Amino acid sequence: MFEKLVSEISGKLRARRKRPRHFDLSTAEGRRAAMRHFNWTDHGILRVFWTNTEALAPGVYRANQPSPKRIAQYAKMGIHTILSLRGTSRSSHALLEEESCAKHGIRLITLELSARSAAPRSELLALLDHFDTLKPGYVIHCKSGADRTGLAAAFYLLHVQNRPLEEARKHLALRYVHLHWTKAGILDHILDCYAADMRKQGDMPLRQWLAQHYDPDEITRSFHAKRGTA
Repeated sequence: MFEKLVSEISGKLRARRKRPRHFDLSTAEGRRAAMRHFNWTDHGILRVFWTNTEALAPGVYRANQPSPKRIAQYAKMGIHTILSLRGTSRSSHALLEEESCAKHGIRLITLELSARSAAPRSELLALLDHFDTLKPGYVIHCKSGADRTGLAAAFYLLHVQNRPLEEARKHLALRYVHLHWTKAGILDHILDCYAADMRKQGDMPLRQWLAQHYDPDEITRSFHAKRGTA
């Protein structure tokens, strides 16, 4: 009886922790709650001075999750688009970003990539589509600007700048706080698989590889096999 009660309580606590937070920015209380969540739960306080920002090309930047204040600064810089890799959400970071972009006339585009898994082919091809259509004056970001943003930056250099793979993969590096020995190493493995296929079949554009050869399930399997994990 006691064990069953403990189990039920633990289950409820786990479900509560996983439940997404929703905030009403139209009320003072809701806005304060959103800012608390953004700063402390989403680690925005760490990003006040550490922006993980770098120019990939004139007018094209990689960065971490911007605050409303930083989005206002982007507008003054002439940024017209923000490309978020965190997907759609009703959490604090997404609501504050949507509001700030609307306020400053910045277009917000969202894609959903993961720092610890191989994204669906459709999301990666959509990323290249945006690279093809967006004019300079945009920022790419995820939460910390380390993993998903690093992969996107590598893809930008490969697809738009036609840079060598070894140069592009430098955007997945410790200097951006990308830790390749963790589960985020699957992003490095994606580039490894691209390189391996080119060694077998000859050079091919990134879009061709993604459309014809990229297999997230096989990449996941081979990544775990290499690491010796389930």
